[in-house]
Amino acid sequence: MNELDILTTRLQLEPHPEGGFYRETYRDKCSADIDNLGRRNLSTCIYYLLTSNTFSAFHRIKQDEIWHFYLGKPVHLHLIDLEGEYKELLVGNDITENQTPQVIVPAGCWFAAHVESDFALVGCTVSPGFDFLDFELAERENLIRQFPVHKEIITRFTR
Repeated sequence: MNELDILTTRLQLEPHPEGGFYRETYRDKCSADIDNLGRRNLSTCIYYLLTSNTFSAFHRIKQDEIWHFYLGKPVHLHLIDLEGEYKELLVGNDITENQTPQVIVPAGCWFAAHVESDFALVGCTVSPGFDFLDFELAERENLIRQFPVHKEIITRFTR
């Protein structure tokens, strides 16, 4: 078995709708009524695996999402914020090479991710907890209409 097969098998990862592979590892037993969301668990956490053969397509959620780097190559995280500003962050463990082992994606931002070679294993923590009701996968043409200046990056990371 190669390293990817071992990771996928041992961590029991499944395909994710945005691309890549994941498994939820934690869902807080406590929940609360959250403004504009309804009842949500207080936090959730997943393993998330990206390979150079896939990408995480532009999407957004209604909560903050924290990315934690574990293993592999750095993740290129692409964000378009609520004002339409684009930035690319490197999620990785080589701080001397401008990588950050932990990155926060603010609620409502559009974001996508990829690795240039091999794979990356990260964790994603969401608070209040993730629910697919809060998940929106970008439609390419709509996102380009909203942010035409970012057409190239939107086209690259939408399906």
